[in-house]
This record gives sequence, C-alpha cells and structure tokens, in this order.
Amino acid sequence: MFYHLTRQPLEQVLPTLLHKTLERGWRALVLCGNPLRLRPLSDAIWSWREDSFIAHGTPEDGDPTRQPVLLLPEERPAAEAAANGADVLFCVEGARPTQADLAHFRRVCVLFADADAAGKERMRALWRELKEADGLALTYWQQDMRGGWERKA
Repeated sequence: MFYHLTRQPLEQVLPTLLHKTLERGWRALVLCGNPLRLRPLSDAIWSWREDSFIAHGTPEDGDPTRQPVLLLPEERPAAEAAANGADVLFCVEGARPTQADLAHFRRVCVLFADADAAGKERMRALWRELKEADGLALTYWQQDMRGGWERKA
C-alpha cells in the first residue's frame, strides 16, 4: 500500500494509521529511512491525541518484544525487525521494504510526502519495480482535499 501525503505531514498521518492497525489487533513495525527522525516521530505518536494512547517504543525504550508498535532505523538487524511480531510494516522517510519484508508481513505500507520531489521519484521507481513482481497486489492512496484517502490505483 502506497500512501501519498499531500495534505498532512507524516507526524499526523502515521499515528492515525498506527491506531487503525492496533484496533485490528495487529502489531506494527515502523522503519525510518532517516534515523534522526525516529525520536521526533516517536514524540509525535505520544502526543497525537489527548484522548488516545498508542503504546510504542524504540530499542532504546526497553524490550522490543513488548512494543505493539516498534520504531527502527531502516538499517536494522533482521532479529530486531522481527522482535515485536509485527503484522504490518510501515516504511517512512525513504525506507524501502526488502523482498523478505514483502513475504513476511501481512501488509506493507509505504508513506511518502508530496513536498519531497526526490523521495516521490524514488517511490515511483519502487512502485514500478514492485508492479513487475509476481503475486503482489499494490494499491496507491492519495490524500484528498479534506485529508481523507482516495484510492488512485
């Protein structure tokens, strides 16, 4: 699932998608292409809404197996990536799923911002690459004028 952010920043969109993931009883892994963005993203998840709590952490926050949402840098050891038993993988800040990721997770979500022209081009290339792979059902979602999601492909 490709999510094209055109109206809201990642700090607003990611917590919403994580909340929906947890509501389904699933666990999530967030891979961040920029390790310097891990802490700001974690802070955004903590402060997302006053009436809602999304339990999450990074390896520095303690036992990763206890985290329903685990945030990791893209360059992570394979054992860490599987540590929390995630069902859904979120790739943000330019992170790309590996072939092993595509086979392992129930759902893989790639989020990218419209404002990042170079990042957008990398995600278009990833779309084309995955489109050619056998057995993958790709979807492309773009934010509408209200910030909701409209399926484009």
